[in-house]
Amino acid sequence: QVQLVESGGGSVQAGGSLKLSCVASGRSFRSYGMGWFRQVSGEGREFVASISGDGVFLRYADFVKGRFTISRDNGKNSIYLQMNSLKPEDTAVYYCAAQTLGGAFGSWGQGTQVTVSS
Repeated sequence: QVQLVESGGGSVQAGGSLKLSCVASGRSFRSYGMGWFRQVSGEGREFVASISGDGVFLRYADFVKGRFTISRDNGKNSIYLQMNSLKPEDTAVYYCAAQTLGGAFGSWGQGTQVTVSS
């Protein structure tokens, strides 16, 4: 089982930046992919970005391409989400997640709130 703790959320104005962090504990960190998801109250959770265990393969949702960057530091058991050019529609609770051995995202953090004002 993997335990995940996010941090770095907050309130910013449109056009601003935030960097989210997620620290993992449990099974060997570098052996599994990680991802970021977000959820607006009353809506479903949506994929934002993912990164392979070795940090080589990255994937982004179309709505964040060119604005957000996912990265990881396996020495610190951490992943990050650098968010630039934030828009009000980016307002959501952001969650990090770990892939299971089967490839699905099966472990989740508690989430961190990001609020972007216009």
